[in-house]
Amino acid sequence: MARRTVPTAATFAATAALLLTACGGGDGTSSSDDVKGTDTGASSPPASASASTPSEAKRPQITLPSSFQLPFANWTSNDPDEQAVLNASKEELRAGYAAIIANDPDSKAVSYYHTKEGLSQAREWIKSYTDKNLTVIGKLPVFDPKATIGDNKTSASVSYCTDESMARTKHRETGKVEGNPAGMHPEVFYLVSMAKNAQGVWQTVSVRSERGGCSQ
Repeated sequence: MARRTVPTAATFAATAALLLTACGGGDGTSSSDDVKGTDTGASSPPASASASTPSEAKRPQITLPSSFQLPFANWTSNDPDEQAVLNASKEELRAGYAAIIANDPDSKAVSYYHTKEGLSQAREWIKSYTDKNLTVIGKLPVFDPKATIGDNKTSASVSYCTDESMARTKHRETGKVEGNPAGMHPEVFYLVSMAKNAQGVWQTVSVRSERGGCSQ
C-alpha cells in the first residue's frame, strides 16, 4: 500500500524491497502493498496558509469517494509558512490517490503539485496501480506531520506517517480485495522534499519512505 519512493539516504537504503508493490515500491511482487491515504471531498486548505500561497481559485479541485478515506490528524501549524507547506503536501497526496481511483495517471491535479522530477516518480507510482487495473478502498490515516522550511524559503520538507491497517486494493474487474501480507508492519514513515515554484506553489520533488519507521 505504500507509494513508490526514491530511497537515497542510508536510512532508507533497505526500504525499496519493503514498499507495497502495487503502489510501485518494490519489484513487481504482490499488489497488496499499495495504499496511501486519501481524504473525502474537495480540498480546502486552512485560511492560515501563507500570503504567498496562490489563489485558491487556481488550485485544482480534488474529490475523493467515500469508499476511500484519508483522515489527516493534527495537520496544522501555528506558522503560516509551515501551514502552506503542509497544505500542499496534503493535497499532493490526495491528488495521487484521486488519480488512482479515477484511473488517470495524467491527472492535472497531480501535475500541479509536482516538479518535473517529482511528477515522473508520482506517475510511476500511480501507474503501478492503474496498469494492474487496481483501485484503492478503505481508510488510511495520515498523522504526525512535521514541516521544515529551508533558510532560502523556497525549499522545504514534510514528514508524516500512515497506517495501512484498514487500507486495501481492489481489482476493478474481478472485485478481488487485498490488504498487506500477514506480518507486514502497517505503519510507514514518509519524508517528502518540496520546492516552491515561480508561481508560489509548493511542489513535491521526491518522496522517501521507511516501513516501520514511525516513532511509537
